Amino acid sequence: MLKNLVPSLIVLACSLFSLSATAQSAQKLAPANDSPASAVLATRPWEFGPFFQGGVGIGDRSDFTFTSAGVRLGKVITDQHLPGFVRGQFEYAVELMPYWQSFTPAPHFQETKYEYQGQTGTALLPYDGGTFTGVSITPIILRWNLKPGKKIAPFVQGAGGLIWTNHKFPPDIIVPKGQPGGTSVWNFTPQFGVGFNYFVKPKQSVTFGANAIHISSASLGDRNPGVNASVQFQLGYTWWK
Repeated sequence: MLKNLVPSLIVLACSLFSLSATAQSAQKLAPANDSPASAVLATRPWEFGPFFQGGVGIGDRSDFTFTSAGVRLGKVITDQHLPGFVRGQFEYAVELMPYWQSFTPAPHFQETKYEYQGQTGTALLPYDGGTFTGVSITPIILRWNLKPGKKIAPFVQGAGGLIWTNHKFPPDIIVPKGQPGGTSVWNFTPQFGVGFNYFVKPKQSVTFGANAIHISSASLGDRNPGVNASVQFQLGYTWWK
């Protein structure tokens, strides 16, 4: 009887193992049907696509506006980690903006405080202005993709980039030709942002983002007034592979 029971137990164990494996497989496949966002991010995918970005300066740069357009490439590097509402996956990405513009007040005279040889005062000085055109690259984007819902995958990110403009930005006091002065054609863009991907197809999403961007030359020019803060909104379309 024992000899007959052993094979039966082996068959039963194999059957239970098979059923368990099938159930686990069904659970893993479920996100593909029920949650496109979870199914895509679980594969540690690449993502790429075009975007348009626009916004305004804040504070003393509230009369500045910005527009840019480019492409983004990213790679989800890890599986999900951390507990609770901060659970998510790390992604590294880069952005290239061959189109970048800032619209500033036209050249004008402005009352300006000065200090010269120990004396201080104010003077009406000429300032540059107008439209500044350039190219921007953000080679360091550190994104944390939070645990996704059915179609929405939120994220937070920190980033750093570089802008080159066709003349010194931001506009500053106009100095006589041949004399040093002003800002710089090179500026850096440390920034922080939030956003989300809304999946319209299993491997395609519309991307919405909001970034707080600081623009500064790091004193590459003689002066560094910079743009202390700007808020810029991004709209893009993303393919996941």
